[in-house]
Amino acid sequence: MNIIKYLQAQGIDTRKGCQWLVKHGLVQINGATVPDEKADIAPDSVQTLTIDGEDAVVIPLPYFYILLNKPAGYETSHKPRDYPSVFSLLPDQVRAADIQAVGRLDADTTGVLLITNDGQFNHRMTSPKHKVDKIYRATLKHAADPSLCAQLQAGVLLHDDNETVSAQAAELHDAHTLILTIREGKYHQVKRMVAAAGNRVEHLHRLQFGPWDTQDLQAGEWRFIRVE
Repeated sequence: MNIIKYLQAQGIDTRKGCQWLVKHGLVQINGATVPDEKADIAPDSVQTLTIDGEDAVVIPLPYFYILLNKPAGYETSHKPRDYPSVFSLLPDQVRAADIQAVGRLDADTTGVLLITNDGQFNHRMTSPKHKVDKIYRATLKHAADPSLCAQLQAGVLLHDDNETVSAQAAELHDAHTLILTIREGKYHQVKRMVAAAGNRVEHLHRLQFGPWDTQDLQAGEWRFIRVE
């Protein structure tokens, strides 16, 4: 891959800007200065990328997948209204790509959020047809007993909806902590399901999305992940 195209794909600069950087010897790959703008590189071989003495993020090409531990107080939107965008937690390079969140989390909801530039992966992970589990921990306002879990698994009718929605699994960790597994992604689904069952969600945390969890990430941290 031509070095200029590679740098553009990495979100470094415009074509002219990348040409200028290479011309002035300001681009290093794996510790070696790129000789000229006609140089070709193998994207998979790039371990480090340095621009004008500063380390840049090495973005996997052509598609990349990010696991983010979403903190509270961020909107899952490129055009937030009331809170900062969750995308502001990512480097400028990454934000320069055409990225989208895989589903949404409310501003006050925390936990696993996947972000990608791969539209097919996004569809595969969010379509109910593919039956991808999403596991949540909901803190309940009112003390609950196993009848709540039975009701959620049997199915509840959401407000303004005309069909029942059921949980794939539901269990109580304690009287105020519900672990819920769903495969759909309806608007405010967990909160609405719990409300339909006669309780209320005070705090919601997504523990797992498919095989991914955030046990190795602090709130606000992220990393690239491999997708098979």
